[in-house]
Amino acid sequence: MPRIGRVVLPNYPHHVVQRGHNRQVVFADAADFEYYLSDLRELKQAFGVRIYAYCLMTNHVHLLLAPGDTASSLGQLMKALAARMTRYRNKLEGRSGTLWESRYKSSVVQSDTYLLACSRYIELNPVRANLVSRAECYPWSSYHLRVVEPAANNWLDIDPCFKALGETELARRNRYTEFVEQVAPRGELELIREALQRGQLTGSSRFVKEIENITGLRIIARGQGRPAKKQDEN
Repeated sequence: MPRIGRVVLPNYPHHVVQRGHNRQVVFADAADFEYYLSDLRELKQAFGVRIYAYCLMTNHVHLLLAPGDTASSLGQLMKALAARMTRYRNKLEGRSGTLWESRYKSSVVQSDTYLLACSRYIELNPVRANLVSRAECYPWSSYHLRVVEPAANNWLDIDPCFKALGETELARRNRYTEFVEQVAPRGELELIREALQRGQLTGSSRFVKEIENITGLRIIARGQGRPAKKQDEN
């Protein structure tokens, strides 16, 4: 896939990852996870950003976000989330200093082809990390909220691809559960992972051309470089 600088587009989904500084623990217990999710619910409303999927791991977060008509709202949301969680952890531990890596990673996602695939990738992080055997067993992801406790979900946004899975909420949940349980093609995993690690686009060559036309940028191919470290793969 081509390499580009960070591109943020209004009304497009973006796969975002933010990691703890030097891979330090960000979420030590249930209260930490709940604090971050409370901020996420509040700030999505404040900045007009849709949340399609998320997964909070011990030392990093995956988010699938779509800013509204103002692209800068995505960066504002991430900055506010990071600042709040930093103050929270520093107060708990009686210290000062940074909590997160200085720069989060993001990749614009092609909706019609990769949006559901990216949601699946995000929600299966705990399974790939061998924390749980099935996605529904992990309480800190959108899969749990979407499928296990749908009655508690009054804030997760429904993306158009998920909505197209069925005529009713139950039908959509059942179809999505089947989709998540399927074995994802290896090429799909590699594309999503590498696009995020290298700040590229998660999509096809046609999608690259579409983004070039929108941004007026020439997207230049990049070589493989060094393989990602194992801990970067989730």
